[in-house]
Amino acid sequence: MRWISLVVFLVPVLSVWAIPGQAQQDLPIQKNRLNVHSPILTIDSDRIFNESAFGLRVARDVEVQSSVLAAENRKIEAELEDEERRLTDQRSTLDTTAFRDLADAFDQKVQKTRAAQAAKGRSLSQMVDQERSLFLNAAGPVLEELMQDAGAAVILERLSVFVSANAIDITDEAIKRLDATLGSGKN
Repeated sequence: MRWISLVVFLVPVLSVWAIPGQAQQDLPIQKNRLNVHSPILTIDSDRIFNESAFGLRVARDVEVQSSVLAAENRKIEAELEDEERRLTDQRSTLDTTAFRDLADAFDQKVQKTRAAQAAKGRSLSQMVDQERSLFLNAAGPVLEELMQDAGAAVILERLSVFVSANAIDITDEAIKRLDATLGSGKN
């Protein structure tokens, strides 16, 4: 009876050891550079943009342009404050109508300046959106290759998935491959 129990136990165990070796011999060798094989993968698209060489270059460009815009805003603000002080000083020497005309003109100048500077800020935001769109379009073939390597049918946004195993997250690998393929996006 003991031997029967031992045989019943060992046959499945030995089968498990034998099948993978046999299966490996029968299957063609796949060029799977990923350590994951899953029909579903997840990715953090914010991370692949923000942590890739492309995204880091965009962040540096935005930082430089934002600094230039901030310096320009400070300069304009100082000039407007000086102009306002001069206008205030003239108040006592001008009649009410003349002062009101100058004050209204100054107000319009301030409004136009604010609108122009706000447009520059929006333009900077639009540039980031355009760069991100270019990046995601260029990332498509790299992500498709990752899907093929993993035998996946779909890549889902990690933040949209309620629960998943970390093993199916390919964000780090995507960043490596995108850096190798796209670099900073500037030649």
